[in-house]
Amino acid sequence: MEIAKIAKEASLKIADLSTEIKNQALLKIAEEIENSAQEIFDANKQDLKDAEKLVETGELSKSTFNRLKLDENKMRDMIQGIRDIAKLDDPVNKKLLVRELDSDLTLYKVSCPIGVLGIIFEARPDVIAQISSLAIKSANAVILKGGKESINTNKKIMAVINSALEKVNGFPENVIQQVFTRDDVAEMLKCDKYINLIIPRGGNKLVKFIKENTKIPVLGHADGICHIFVDETADIDMTIKVVTDAKTQYPSACNAVETLLIHENFAHKNDLLAALELSEIKLVKDPESWAHEYGDKILAYKTVKNVDEAIEHINAYGSGHTDSIITKNVENAEKFMNKVDSAGVYFNASTRFADGFRYGFGAEVGISTNKTHARGPVGLEGLTIYKYKLIGNGNIVKDYVDGTRSFHHNDK
Repeated sequence: MEIAKIAKEASLKIADLSTEIKNQALLKIAEEIENSAQEIFDANKQDLKDAEKLVETGELSKSTFNRLKLDENKMRDMIQGIRDIAKLDDPVNKKLLVRELDSDLTLYKVSCPIGVLGIIFEARPDVIAQISSLAIKSANAVILKGGKESINTNKKIMAVINSALEKVNGFPENVIQQVFTRDDVAEMLKCDKYINLIIPRGGNKLVKFIKENTKIPVLGHADGICHIFVDETADIDMTIKVVTDAKTQYPSACNAVETLLIHENFAHKNDLLAALELSEIKLVKDPESWAHEYGDKILAYKTVKNVDEAIEHINAYGSGHTDSIITKNVENAEKFMNKVDSAGVYFNASTRFADGFRYGFGAEVGISTNKTHARGPVGLEGLTIYKYKLIGNGNIVKDYVDGTRSFHHNDK
């Protein structure tokens, strides 16, 4: 795939780009997107119009349609996210370890870009600006493949981004590229020689397909089965507020709560359920599956004996995304946060906080439930790896093997 080869060449050029040029590029992108906001909205309106027909025929889910819409709030957050990334420390060339192996032999562990990222996502056109900005700041090249349902918005945002980059002196070409078809995806997945990491952002079906059809490492999550456990000491007003936010603030998001676990001795259970129904949440007592992501104002619920049963349920049916406990019992909270095997574990807070922007990462390329390299909302640091640099003075291993010299391994 020629695009992947070009991206690899671009990744080698951006790898040692100065922080100043990268930040100039980001601020220019934010400025151009802001100036082109109406054109982007117009493109999005066309996508929404076309998508309505797909919803009617059942080819597109309502939750995907909701994620497709680019409104004033998303536009504002997108632009601010880019500017926030420009303010963040450069994640490249950070000294993670300095170890003096000998008086004239020093080892450095230094952060560096991953190289070429392949991003495959559904709906969510604001993803393009987020990922492009993170890629630039972390000095990676990126190939983006958005869903066909957002093709007009994607093309417009990409055109604005590349127009902005052309105006920045010293910024290399082809750092941000875009492909459009399923055939392009199939080709991307074969390009393990050029692409270093694939990040899928979409449903279980998409993630599963990608993982099964590539040799390239894959970072991401398949489902967002998030839980909230209401302990017996939970404050009723806090519980209503937190659970309602976690379910209704953006029901189609992957960090929206899908299952509510209630301690059998929680005295305000009926008040809680009634309040949730008043917020137009449909409650499901005995779902067909405890591992279902509704992506809507639907909430499964279950009564459990104690915090241990809640933890057991979450580890059995959760997706390792984000889970929360509401309680006044600090000991139970600590047990919950230590034993729940998820990327995010919260105490008295809505699961909707699981987000790179809210974590202060500027934005995110996605949320990972992996246990290697990066976990949770993946921002700048998750798009870097490291290399070892060794600086000596004609040192040879033979001297250390025969005892002429010895290591003293002093960290600085």
